[in-house]
This record gives sequence, structure tokens and C-alpha cells, in this order.
Amino acid sequence: MKKRFLQSSLSLVLALSLALIPQSSAIAKTYDYSQVKVSIGAETTDSISVTTDYTDVKKLADKKATILTSIYGVTSIQYALIDNGEIVLSNHSGVYSKDDKSPLTENNMYGIGSISKVFTTTAVMQLVEQGKIDLDKPVVDYIPEFKMADPRYKDITVRMLLNHSSGLMGSTLDNALLFDDTDFTTYQNFLKILETQRLKANPGEFSVYCNDGFTLAEIVVEKVSGISFTEYINKYISNPLGLNNTKTPLDEFDKNQLAKTYFNGNKTTLPVDSLNMIGAGGMYSSAENLCKFSEIFMDSTNSTVLENTSVKDMENPEYRNGFWAAETDSVIGYGLGWDSVNTYPFGQYGIKALSKGGDTLLFHGNLTVLPEENMAIAVLSSGGASSYDQILAQEILLSALKAKGTIGSIIPNKTSTKPTAVEMPIELKKYEGIYGSMNSVLKVEISDDGILKISDAITPGAGTQKFTYTGNGRFYFTDGSVYVSFKEESNGNTYLYCAGFANLPSLGQTVTDGYQGQKLDDNVISKELLATWEKRENKKYFMVSEKYSSQVYAAGSLSIKISLLDDIQGYCLNTAIVNENTSKSTIKIPGVYGRDLNDFTFFKIGNAEYLDAGGSICITEDAINPLPTKSKFTTKIGAYGYANWFKIDKNSANKKITVAHPKNSAFAVYDEYESCVYYSYISKENTVTLPKNGYIVFVGDPKAKFTVKYIN
Repeated sequence: MKKRFLQSSLSLVLALSLALIPQSSAIAKTYDYSQVKVSIGAETTDSISVTTDYTDVKKLADKKATILTSIYGVTSIQYALIDNGEIVLSNHSGVYSKDDKSPLTENNMYGIGSISKVFTTTAVMQLVEQGKIDLDKPVVDYIPEFKMADPRYKDITVRMLLNHSSGLMGSTLDNALLFDDTDFTTYQNFLKILETQRLKANPGEFSVYCNDGFTLAEIVVEKVSGISFTEYINKYISNPLGLNNTKTPLDEFDKNQLAKTYFNGNKTTLPVDSLNMIGAGGMYSSAENLCKFSEIFMDSTNSTVLENTSVKDMENPEYRNGFWAAETDSVIGYGLGWDSVNTYPFGQYGIKALSKGGDTLLFHGNLTVLPEENMAIAVLSSGGASSYDQILAQEILLSALKAKGTIGSIIPNKTSTKPTAVEMPIELKKYEGIYGSMNSVLKVEISDDGILKISDAITPGAGTQKFTYTGNGRFYFTDGSVYVSFKEESNGNTYLYCAGFANLPSLGQTVTDGYQGQKLDDNVISKELLATWEKRENKKYFMVSEKYSSQVYAAGSLSIKISLLDDIQGYCLNTAIVNENTSKSTIKIPGVYGRDLNDFTFFKIGNAEYLDAGGSICITEDAINPLPTKSKFTTKIGAYGYANWFKIDKNSANKKITVAHPKNSAFAVYDEYESCVYYSYISKENTVTLPKNGYIVFVGDPKAKFTVKYIN
């Protein structure tokens, strides 16, 4: 999903590279694991290989999957392991639905998120084999109408789309994350949207995760093949491989096959997850189908779907084409389509591992392939995170490799000790300052005695992390699990580097590695210009451009709070102020912490000021009025189709309202923390009690009319 400053938060250097773990650590510290009940062998669909005893593998898989559904907020999880063409393990944990506790089956499907990118890459490589695409030719050769407001776009090649080095800003997913709605307007308008955008880096300069590159690749496939992407996937990948449970939102199939989804522990079943940028992350599949798909990447397979030369090209460490952080144990190292082509922990055993994670707002998953071992595992979940799924995948694979005798034993997890301080060279103090990344701004302070502190520059009270200098330019966290250091790159930027490991209790261990922040220099602006921006300081701007069926309304936190940095000149959040209405990102970080960057542009319609944050339109809170208190009133969506927001003040708080509205519309209610407490598109009801100091938003097509009536 698109990363925005919809709420300010400290980007912890202890965070995982693939996905943050928002709740598990706190839960895990207080949960009594002795109370976890694991049902071994219940409702299983696994088949055991005749050559290897997978009994212990199955027990481990069942136990850890149950831990995910018992402790880590996962509603359901489905997993399958393939070994030399045979599905040797296939099982699940949790429930299909919270309503009736229906059992899951191997035929249930999940949104696979960005695992879709491997399908997109496969489609491109098939066309390369046919001589219809050259990876190193410009994208404009295949999409002549592709244009941007930056002349460098002409240098973007097809390869750069697949290895994340195009320089595109990030993710155009506005109005693409919908509930049970196959409105592909954003995809259809994608090229027109790009016409107004710039690049954040020279094409090929470095690889940083980019959804938009794969949306362009999807268009390339359609242009070259002459058929829709969905038709292409079905005709040339799914049908030849017999992937009967692999679909896109545009396919006709029984949507009840999809595992049910929920938000934030709520028991209300959500409508179908529709991510309408298919090539970037919109496909559905099952764990067994992904295992069958993975066979084309295995060394022993003579696939009719993809030639071995193409498979090897996808395994190439493409991230090394541009500048990159020092290579250590990692779960990020881009190939073509793959998140990693040398994935931890398998490198410790001399085993090549290809991995791809996927996350929508509701579904998560991981596909890990060991091509030289002719093995792969797929883990899919409703709720949780792809990082959880990847850890489960690695634990099952290691157990399977041990069962086969491929490895003699499993290397123990990394451990740490409290760091021992040594005298710090005083010149390291030059690295003090402000560091920006995709959705945070960090303040780094270094004392003369070698104590480094990292805090949130936007919200100073959010907490501080302390690190101790131990020599060799490294500062270690208090428990010794992670260290930070600094690197001055050839592009003239200084980066905050982080490496170490993180434990998920009773589940497993993973590593973090890479640049997590770029030092920002003073951006000197005039007093007059600063005064203009100071008028916006601490104001909130509320989202108005999302469709009435958008998942974003249910997710909550729909405002951007403007903050000017105290410790550095000329910045609004992580963007440098350019003029009275524009600020631009200057961040160039490879990997994941430089992804999904936005420029800010303010404009007015009438007397109301609006903010365009990378295509997301927000209105100033100054233009939001209190909800009327007349016993009955109406509100209508204007010609622009922007949502109508109201504040819930003391005059309307705790009162109950009923709302009549047309079909193509909805309304949502939020508490004072902007958490969604009611969304009519989900509940299908029209009555709600208004929370104190909250907000209500009315969303619909232009001219949609809402009639609001107080009923108490």
C-alpha cells in the first residue's frame, strides 16, 4: 500500500526490512505460551513423501501456524511445501470465517499481494523469449504514449521496471484498494497520471522498491501481447500449469473461495479485497497453486512455461547494478521480480533461496523457492504480515532440509550480549543531524562519551532509542541485537545504516540490513517563505479523493498533519520547501526505506486550501465545519467528487443519527484518534452513535445526496 504521512510515527531502526511488526512484540512479551494448544493432524490435507519422513516437519509447521493464529493477530493461514514435484505438506490454521468457524481447505484462495510481481515478471520474460521484448530497450519503445514531466523517463528500460531501479516515485494506488469493486479507473488513467510526475532518481542509479514499475510492466505485457493482462496470465501461465485456484479481480469465479478478512481484530467480515493494480499486487491464489507455479524456477524442471535462461536471468543479483548498502545477512536483494535472490538464513548453508513477499491491507504471503534443491514453500494469511509468513516459511524449509539430510543440523539463532563501550573517535559526531526516509524523520544525537540517541524529529515525545559505541564505527543497541553505523556514498549523501536480527517469540528469527535514513542538509529559505509555511504548521489535511468503496476509509488515520522541523531549516515533514505552495522529497535510499515518496503541492478551490500529496487530495481542517444539529439536514457531493467532512463537536456528540443515501455512496465515522468506528459500506446499516470529538465523512459520486436525521 502507499506510504503516507497520514500519521507521524518513529521509524524504529529495529524494524524489519520487509514489514514493520506493529503488535507482535508487545503481545509476545505478555502471552503465556504454555497455554497454546496445538492440534496435530486435525483436518489436514498433507501427503507424505515416500522417500522422506516429514512427520517432524509437519508437527513443527502445525505448531508455529497455530502460534500465528493464537498470538500474532492472524485470522487464518494456509501453507504448502513442494519437494521434487510432490506436494508433501499442505495444511492450514485458523478459521475461514469468524461468523461460523467454517474449516479452511486447500482450495481456499488469498490475495497474494506483491507475489503477483513474479507472475508479471514471468509474463515479460516469456515475451523476451519470443523476441517481442528486449529487457534493455526503453519502455517508450513498447508504450509510445508513456510520458512524464521529467525528460529522464525516456531512459527507463523494461529491466529497470522489474529490478526496481526505474526512479519512479513509488506507488500509484489511490482508488485502487477497494472493497468488492473492480473499478479500474486508476489503472486506465495510470499513464495520464505519470505525465504529471517527476523521477526521484536517475533511471538505473539504484534499486528501491517500486509498485509503479510493475504497473508499467503490466501495460507492456498488454501492449506487446495484444490481450488483457488477466487473459495473458490465464492463457500462458495459469492454464498450462493447471493453476485452477489462481485468479485476478477480473476473472469470473466464486468469491466465497477467498478466505474472509477483518480489520484490527474486529469481528465484522469485510467485503472482497480488490486491489486493482493486478501486475503490482492484485492476484489471488492458494498455497498449493503457488507451489505448482514455483516449479518453473527449479533446476530440475524442464518447463514449457519459461526457459531455464529466463529463470537464471530472474535470479541475477540486479540490486548490485546500482549503489547498495554493505552486503550482510539480509532478506532484501532484488533480482527480476524477486525481493531477494540470496535470502537469509539459507546462505549460511550455501543454499540459494529466492523469496517474494506480498501484502495488501488485508492479505499477506510469502513464496520461497530453493531452486537447486527443487523445493519451495508458500505461506498465505488473512491478517498478520508477510514477514510473519516468511519466518514460518523459513522454519518449515529448514526442518524439511534437515529431514532430507541436505543439512546435518539447523544453525542456532543468533544471540547477543550487552555492548561494551569503548572510546569513540570525536570525528563521529559529524554524523549527528536529521535523517529522512519514506515515512519518518529521525533525529540522531551523539554524545562525546559514545552514546547515540535516535528519536522522532516530528514527535519528540514518541520515545528514544540508545546505542553504545563499541568500535569499528558501530553503535550497538542496549541488548546488542542491532547496530547502526554511517556511510558516505559516492552520490554525496550520508546514510544511517542498520544491521542485526529480531526475534519473534515462539515463531523464529529474521534479520534487518540496509540504509534506513538519509542525512538531510539545511534548505535555506527566506523569512517570508517560512512565514507562509508556518501558517500551516500543525494543521491537519483530510483525505477527500478516495472512492466510497475504498479500504482506506476503514483503515482510518485519514489526515496528514503538517509539521515543520525544528532542528533543520526549510523542511515540511520529509520534503524540502521549494516555494510557497510546493515541497519536494530529496531522499535517495536503496532498498525499502526510500520507497513511495511524495511531493506536496497546495492549491485552493474557492476559499478552501487543498493538499496534493502524490495524487492523494486532502482538504484543510480549517474548511471542515461542525456537523449541523438541525433535526434533519442534507449534504451533497460537489462536482469534483471530493468527500464532505464534518467535525463532531459537543453539540452532536453521543447523539444517534440515521443517514439515507444513494447506491454509489457511503459514510464513515471516526473517533478523536481517527480510528474508524463505523463505515456504512461494510456494515450495510445507516444508523450510528456519534463519538465525542470525532469526525464524519460522506463519500460518493458527484451530486450524491445524503439526508441525515437525528433520532434521539
